[in-house]
Amino acid sequence: MEITYIVIAVIIGLAIGFAIAKMLERNQASSTISNAKKEAASIVKEAKSEGESIKKDKILQAKEKFIELKSEHEKVILSRDKKINEADKRVKDKESQVSNELGKNKKLNKDLEDKVADYDHRVAYLEKKQQEIDKLHNSKVQQLEVISGLSAEDAKSQLVESLKDAAKTDAMSLIQDTVEEAKLTAQQEAKKIIINTIQRIGTEEAIENCVSVFNLESDDVKGRIIGREGRNIRALEAATGVEIIVDDTPEAIILSCFDSVRREVARLSLHKLVTDGRIHPARIEEVVKKTRNQIEEEIIDIGKRTVIDLGIHGLQPELIKMVGRMKYRSSYGQNLLQHSREVAKLCGVMASELGLNPKLAKRAGLLHDIGKVPETETEVPHAILGMQWAEKHGEKPEVCNAIGAHHDEIEMNSLLSPIVQVCDAISGARPGARRQVLDSYIQRLKDLEDIAFGFGGVKKAYAIQAGRELRVIVESEKVSDEKAATLSFEISQKIQTDMTYPGQVKITVIRETRAVNVAK
Repeated sequence: MEITYIVIAVIIGLAIGFAIAKMLERNQASSTISNAKKEAASIVKEAKSEGESIKKDKILQAKEKFIELKSEHEKVILSRDKKINEADKRVKDKESQVSNELGKNKKLNKDLEDKVADYDHRVAYLEKKQQEIDKLHNSKVQQLEVISGLSAEDAKSQLVESLKDAAKTDAMSLIQDTVEEAKLTAQQEAKKIIINTIQRIGTEEAIENCVSVFNLESDDVKGRIIGREGRNIRALEAATGVEIIVDDTPEAIILSCFDSVRREVARLSLHKLVTDGRIHPARIEEVVKKTRNQIEEEIIDIGKRTVIDLGIHGLQPELIKMVGRMKYRSSYGQNLLQHSREVAKLCGVMASELGLNPKLAKRAGLLHDIGKVPETETEVPHAILGMQWAEKHGEKPEVCNAIGAHHDEIEMNSLLSPIVQVCDAISGARPGARRQVLDSYIQRLKDLEDIAFGFGGVKKAYAIQAGRELRVIVESEKVSDEKAATLSFEISQKIQTDMTYPGQVKITVIRETRAVNVAK
């Protein structure tokens, strides 16, 4: 069509050329016609070239469309083939599963038939034996009747009468004992109810002093701390004796334990493990051991800083260590180191007002409660124990007497003694300084652990969950699996007999066997 239009245009151009030629001079007609023909030929050539280009573009577009349609068609065919193959595979799997189930059912039926036959055989054998036993029993009864001169019914009647009299006597004795025991334990049970009520009311105070919050950068770390099937968190609890609570609290883990030293060891160990990134049971035990050593060094540093702040000089290293340990102890809910510092400052001021040596008074005030931080439990009152330690480490007699007499355990023989006693009362009596309930609560947890250590083979004992559970770790060489169950029962009976506590206490005995060798 485009070529036709071009030809028409050329014809029109020729016509116009002729018209113009007629108007121009006759001598220029031939020249004009020649130019017009050349121009027409050029236009025709361009038109043909453009037509060929358009034709090639159309052919290429048609080929591309064909290839695209062919590719889509092949994809549809491949998808259908894949679905057919998957359906065939499912059918074959079902057939294989059905055949396996049929084979198992046949085997089960055969086993069941064999067991039924064996059961029938055993029943017949037992019936035969029962008949033989009955015959033997009857013959023995006849022999006894001949020997005793009584029939079986008469002997039974006499035996029943004698048992009735014995049962009545035992029942009366049991009733009498029960009544007496109820009278004796009524007051104790009433106290137990009151303590239970106090514990419930004092829960908030106990939590404030028995938990620490360990902050995390992200909640992803919680999974690594827990470990596969909880092995990491169990290893950490066993190594530190601290209950680790991982809940929905965002970016935080709660460490719960009445012992501040244990709680601090667990907190620092967790910090090292999370920072290092390697968290597994062997690494946990290694880090906890190193952290304990670090805490011991920190305790000494705390003691040194305390005596320097108070201006006390010449204190023996062992006494400095005891002063540092007071940071991780509490007395009636009051931090022991804070209380001792406060007493020391009060003693210094009071001694200055009375014209006495303020440095000696500060020394006695700081050391008056060191008997509350023994490494092993003892029955000696803390005032007497502190006095013995002070005497052992060369403290002056006035200081030793003030330590031993601040609860009237011994007679006062210096003016420092009443000063220490008064300042101790002032520090403890101020509003909000102490909480009696928390102290009894912590003592109860310590008593729980001490009861467990009273049994042989016990390696570690931890009171957790606010005293509702006692976790006991035993030595596998000394305690077998059967003995572990017996030990759990014996500890529960001992706690039930010797202690007063609200609610229930769960005793968990853990026995772990390890085989360790070194490849050289």
